[in-house]
Amino acid sequence: MVSITMSTSAQAAPTDNVPHQGLTREEFKIISASCVGTVIEWYDFILFGAIAPVIGKQFFASTNPTTGLIFALLAFSAAFIIRPFGAIVFGRIGDLIGRKYTFLITILIMGLSTFAVGLLPTYASIGIAAPCILIAMRLLQGLAIGGEYGGAAVFVAEHSPDGKRGLYTSWIQTTGTLGVFLSLFAIFVTRSYFGEQALADWAWRLPFLVSILLLAISVWMRLAMQESPVFLQMKAEGRQSNAPISEAFGQWKNLKIVIVAFVLSAGFGVIWYTTQLYTLIFMTQTLKIDGWTANLIVMLSLLLATPFFVAFGWLSDKIGRKKVILSGIFLAALALFPTFKAMTHFANPALERAVASSPVTVIADPADCQFQFNLTGTSKFTSSCDVAKAKLVSLGVSYRNEAGASGQPASIRIGNTVIPSIDIAQLSKEDGVKQMAAFSSAVTKAIADAGYPSKADPAQVNVPMLLALNFMLVFLLAVAYGPVPALLVELFPTRIRYSSLSLPYHLGTGWFGGMVPTIAVAMVAYTGNIYFGLWFPVAVALFAVTVNFFCLRETNGTDIKA
Repeated sequence: MVSITMSTSAQAAPTDNVPHQGLTREEFKIISASCVGTVIEWYDFILFGAIAPVIGKQFFASTNPTTGLIFALLAFSAAFIIRPFGAIVFGRIGDLIGRKYTFLITILIMGLSTFAVGLLPTYASIGIAAPCILIAMRLLQGLAIGGEYGGAAVFVAEHSPDGKRGLYTSWIQTTGTLGVFLSLFAIFVTRSYFGEQALADWAWRLPFLVSILLLAISVWMRLAMQESPVFLQMKAEGRQSNAPISEAFGQWKNLKIVIVAFVLSAGFGVIWYTTQLYTLIFMTQTLKIDGWTANLIVMLSLLLATPFFVAFGWLSDKIGRKKVILSGIFLAALALFPTFKAMTHFANPALERAVASSPVTVIADPADCQFQFNLTGTSKFTSSCDVAKAKLVSLGVSYRNEAGASGQPASIRIGNTVIPSIDIAQLSKEDGVKQMAAFSSAVTKAIADAGYPSKADPAQVNVPMLLALNFMLVFLLAVAYGPVPALLVELFPTRIRYSSLSLPYHLGTGWFGGMVPTIAVAMVAYTGNIYFGLWFPVAVALFAVTVNFFCLRETNGTDIKA
């Protein structure tokens, strides 16, 4: 393994004797403007994922519910896939032109794209063009967020005094959580005021449309910001890089740091999206908690845990970044399986009992079963095996797999009841609709007769325990995530910092973290185990801890002006 060493110009410098009299007015303005704008960008970005089931029905109406949800999550993930390209584009602009104006470009792209989603016609109105335009808007959002985080981290860090960089930049880490909170709050208010049916029909547009007001606030605040003094000093001294991309990724001394930063970003990225998004999907889609209650639980847990991002950023100034971050990732990875199983117990005990007493089996030729994950969205997953599994997943039912005879259609066994599945590809559209309705009805009835609840009983949903479990996960995320921006900024020299930081961060968090909901749902659909999808974030997180334990050096105290 490669042990990372900092260049001579970036060696750790003593900082304990640097006097500083608290937060100045200018520093407060910089942190506030950066954080408010980034909160709004995360609100825009996460809103789509938080309302994915509704999006699936509006824009992917030609598929079954579970496949529609997977396609909606794939549209959500499309923005994550393109985030690294945004990091390259805006990272280069930020290193060449400056941090401030790059900020303005990203917020405008994000805000206008989000507003446009609220105006889009649905699949029922314009057919296949609807999801195509929707994905185009998500790609623009991904480009924008690819330039946002690195800019915010660099901008605040370069305004921070030595010895307090972890504390000051940790405020950036609250923005993702607050953005999730704000998006869930917008959906919560819309659902409460207009009702579930209106939300599904048309009111889902309102949280997207409201973003235009948030955009105006953010642009106003960012116009008042001053350019980074570290960047201005570098520019005045003529130390700017003429080719920050090739210098950052074409020279091994920088590239090896980028690689380790990428692995680290993947580790905390999968924890972030598991604790803040997949928990919501799991509670609503699998455990069948009503959306109002699930949103409230996640919102409160995020709100309660948010101060700890700052607390652990502060702690990293005292004891170091590396040990805090890796401890958080490791503990969160260990906690996922027991926490999600406890959520089932406290959210839907009837489902837990039914799984134990009335196991369900899918009998199918393994060759007939696909892994329901497709980045292009072109696969329909219409085989008899896929139809059977998709139906069970939509009902939140765990099942076992049993190999069937080669070439024979799949079936579902529930107790002594066996229900043959259907192969939609072999039927006309009209017959497919009729047989699918009959199959769905038969499975739903058999599942209900076996004791599986169609939804969680509100009287049996233990909200305080679910809140405690969700809070614990976000707390562990705060341990891992609070010191991250300070560490990433300190890894790279000023001349290529924006580019070098942004790409590995968005590769890791976007391509691994952002894919958690999609991959986890597909893994559950393939295996039948409602917890199996957790293996993806757990494996990535533990791999990241192992690599960074050996390869990542402590950065606290680094002179970032070099």
